[in-house]
Amino acid sequence: MIRKNKVVQGIVFSIIGLFTLITMVILIVIVFHIISNGLKGISLSFILQYPEEMGKSGGIFPVIVGTLYVTLLAVIIAAPVGVLAAIYLTEYSKKGKVVELIRFGTETLAGIPSIIYGLFGFAFFVIALGFRWSILSGALTLSIMILPTIIRTSEEAIKTVPMSFREGSLALGATKWQTIAKVVIPPAMPGILTGVILGVGRAIGETAAVLLTAGSSLNFPTSIFSPTRTMSVHLYILSSEGLSKLNSYATATLLIVIVFIINTFANLIIRRYNRILGRG
Repeated sequence: MIRKNKVVQGIVFSIIGLFTLITMVILIVIVFHIISNGLKGISLSFILQYPEEMGKSGGIFPVIVGTLYVTLLAVIIAAPVGVLAAIYLTEYSKKGKVVELIRFGTETLAGIPSIIYGLFGFAFFVIALGFRWSILSGALTLSIMILPTIIRTSEEAIKTVPMSFREGSLALGATKWQTIAKVVIPPAMPGILTGVILGVGRAIGETAAVLLTAGSSLNFPTSIFSPTRTMSVHLYILSSEGLSKLNSYATATLLIVIVFIINTFANLIIRRYNRILGRG
């Protein structure tokens, strides 16, 4: 019986390993195809110049700036709200229908298609609140989109902190908030940062929601009320309208590079934080 279980376990592990390998191969092929075609169009002038002929020629400097503005503002709005919501759900709330309803709503929001968020953002932020097509409208819409990811990830990270940490802190006379701020949050910070990174990854690559709320202007954004075009929207327009295949691949390559840099930088912060906590 034990030998049979080991055989079954070996078969299952082999199947899992095979599908993992297939996934990695597909990912490598896609990334290699994009980068091999995109490197031909990337140059310093492409990065620093303004678009010409609706993006058919010239560079994408305003597009890069618009992408960073929208993504950064979305994270600035969503991260504090998401982390505070996770703290409430794990440290203050009591089990009941209200908490279950909040968690159900969070999970439901995570599964809503991005076009629905875009329509909501267009109707509420752009029209009802009068923000028009702008960086602010796009960032507010994206912040709602990435909020469920940050809440759920932060919640799970906070739950991993042993209850003995809280009990020891409270026994020494610390208040509830002091315990959360100085005892619970520091060990959970790597997990919280992971949730924020996942949110950044979704926000920076979003197209439909941003197109309906931030617009597709190629002008350089001068304030949060300026319309802008993100790199994902620029890539979509170039590809769908057949304006420039070379610029499409170049834009996609730069987008991959930016996401890679953000993830690498964030992982370095997490590793350093883990070393400070004595985990690595």
